[in-house]
Amino acid sequence: MCNLYSLTRGQAAIREMTRAMVDRTGNLPLMPGIYPDYRAPIVRHGEAGREVAMARWGMPSPAFALTGRKSDPGVTNVRNAGSPHWRRWLGETSRCVVPFTSFAEPAVRADGGRENAWFALSADRPLAFFAGIWTRWTSVRKVKEGETTNDLYAFLTTEANAEVGAIHPKAMPVILTTAEEIGHWLTAPVQEALQLQRPLPDGSLSIVARGGKEDRWSSAAGPAT
Repeated sequence: MCNLYSLTRGQAAIREMTRAMVDRTGNLPLMPGIYPDYRAPIVRHGEAGREVAMARWGMPSPAFALTGRKSDPGVTNVRNAGSPHWRRWLGETSRCVVPFTSFAEPAVRADGGRENAWFALSADRPLAFFAGIWTRWTSVRKVKEGETTNDLYAFLTTEANAEVGAIHPKAMPVILTTAEEIGHWLTAPVQEALQLQRPLPDGSLSIVARGGKEDRWSSAAGPAT
């Protein structure tokens, strides 16, 4: 389950690849470590067309998961798109794409410890996108915050391909690598869009870093030291 990813490409690249006409993110910094409940950019349908906007990572949890709890930190990864809980957000207006450059899965070292294995399409971390969903929701995310209204998002997962499966055999994020796939996820009828819920072909991903809570690589300077 992917609960950590990075975004080390700028806003212009996101707008260009998604053909977003509006950018509501302000001066967006590079984000080498994005964790659950962090605010991060998504691309969604807006009133003036596709827009880049900030949202909080973690969709509303199903009711059964909230029994006896005072807060809902949200669900970051969605596997069962056929569940009634998730089907309400599979329409075109609730779909989004989530930009990233690498994502982490916890790997077991030879000494029995654990470290993050960072996956990317290649060593130079090209921009790619997770297929996601979003909603505006009022809830208690953290008890100390009380009730708040937030734009929330999560992304779909699917079976793992060979590279991810060697580290995390159960699942990997649904990854979109072309403008055509992005457009299909955002605009196609739901059953056609869900055909994209499949693993990348074997050989499409590489482990580009190990360890660390962030992947600080940038196109200008390479890996941070």
